[in-house]
Amino acid sequence: MSSVFLSGDPKADALLAEDRFALLVGMLLDQQVTMESAFAGPAKLAERLGTLDVEEIAEMNPDDFLDAFAQTPAVHRFPKSMAARVQKLAAAIVDDYDGDAEAIWTDGDPSGADVLKRLKKLPGFGDQKAKIFLALLGKQFRLNAEGWQEAAGDYGADGARRSIADVVDEGTLQEVRAFKKQQKAAAKAAKAAKN
Repeated sequence: MSSVFLSGDPKADALLAEDRFALLVGMLLDQQVTMESAFAGPAKLAERLGTLDVEEIAEMNPDDFLDAFAQTPAVHRFPKSMAARVQKLAAAIVDDYDGDAEAIWTDGDPSGADVLKRLKKLPGFGDQKAKIFLALLGKQFRLNAEGWQEAAGDYGADGARRSIADVVDEGTLQEVRAFKKQQKAAAKAAKAAKN
C-alpha cells in the first residue's frame, strides 16, 4: 500500500497506509465526526504520545491517555468515551492477537466471513462498522480473503460510493458525502411518513 486518501492530510494518511493499528483506530473513531477528522485522529495521538504502539497504549494510565486524547484540538468530540474505547481496542489486540493488528485479517488464512466475525468482536465495532472496515481492507489494502465482498454486503460492491472504503480522492469523498446526505434525507422522510 503506497498511499491512501482517508484523512485528507498527507502525514496522517501516510501513517494509516503503513500502520494497521492506526487504521483500526481511525475506523473506531469514525462516528459523530467527519470521516477526515476520525482518520486524522491516529496521527494526532501518535504526535502527542510519541508512539502509536498498541502495547504501550493498552498499558497506559487511562487518565494520562485521556489527557493526550483531549488536548486541543481533541482527537474526537467525545474524548472520554472514545479514549476508553481506543484503549479497550488496543488491549483486545494485545490479548487476542499478540499485539499484531493485521493478524485479525491474516492469521490462519481466514475467509471474508471469518474476518467480519473477528472485526465484530473488537470493542466499538458493530456490524456496520465491521462491514465498512472489511470493505476498506478489500478495496484499498489488497485483502484477498475469499468472499470478502459478500461478507461486506453493500459496502463491498464495486463502484459503490457508500463509505470511507470508497474514498480515494477529493471527488470520491464528495460522492460518498452526497450518498450519506441522501440516506439521511430518506430516513428522515420515512420517519415523517410514519408519524
